[in-house]
Amino acid sequence: MISTKTRRFYLGGCRSGKSRLAEEWVREQAIRPTFIATMQPGDDLEMEARVALHRQSRGEGWHLVEEPAEIVAVLMANEFNSDVILIDCLTLWLTNLLLIDRSDDEIEHRVAQLCQAIQDCSASVVLVANEVGLGIVPENSLSRRFRDLAGWINQQVAASCDTVLFVAAGMPLVLKGDD
Repeated sequence: MISTKTRRFYLGGCRSGKSRLAEEWVREQAIRPTFIATMQPGDDLEMEARVALHRQSRGEGWHLVEEPAEIVAVLMANEFNSDVILIDCLTLWLTNLLLIDRSDDEIEHRVAQLCQAIQDCSASVVLVANEVGLGIVPENSLSRRFRDLAGWINQQVAASCDTVLFVAAGMPLVLKGDD
């Protein structure tokens, strides 16, 4: 169990193992964990099945909050008095903000609020995000905007965390901290 508050950031490509590693760390450290899920499966049956599989793999003992946009408020409220809060994932959070037509300035303001909340939260905070900047330059402006904002968000959150891990093929590489 953790004795001091910590802030960890797991970053990697899709299906890299970042969520699994983040959940394993929380499972080993937390007594009262909360999972903040930003995914909105909508009417996508395949995505609903993925969400159900994620819930099942976490097992019992987790408080679940499904919140697509207002993660700062959920983080600061810590309504379950959790000792560790896991947010998965910031990339979907960005997608949700874009889908509700938030401007870049509004998104930047929310990211600043998130970074402050990471510091101020009464619990340890673990965050997960996709690294989307390793591929080719997207062909359309919305995709480039998404990639640019995701990269910027990852930089801001990484600066706010004690430990940053890049995950590839299920293997973590410590970018920051002494993990």
